[in-house]
Amino acid sequence: QVQLVESGGGLVQAGGSLRVSCAASGRTFSSYVMGWFRQAPGKEREFVAAITWSIILGYADSVKGRFTISRDNAKRTVYLQMNNLKPEDTAIYYCAAKTGGYSGSYSLYNYWGQGTQVTVSS
Repeated sequence: QVQLVESGGGLVQAGGSLRVSCAASGRTFSSYVMGWFRQAPGKEREFVAAITWSIILGYADSVKGRFTISRDNAKRTVYLQMNNLKPEDTAIYYCAAKTGGYSGSYSLYNYWGQGTQVTVSS
């Protein structure tokens, strides 16, 4: 089992940067696919990015070229570096973990953090 705790959210102006982190517990952290999702008010949860042990699996088109996912398996932590933030990036950002292969579908992720709020002002 994996427990996930996000941190690093906050308020930033458009064009700014933030890095959110996700600390994981569990002995087999390195075997999980880790994903970042986000949910804005009134919208469905959407895929942002995912990574395996060391291979970045993909990004949503809306964040390509601006966001970078990475992980430090020794620290059991996954990061999402967000640059050139836009007001439409405002959402609660969730870290998630799944066994098996890549998926951009939130319904296939087994474990979730509590989320961290990212607000981008115009």
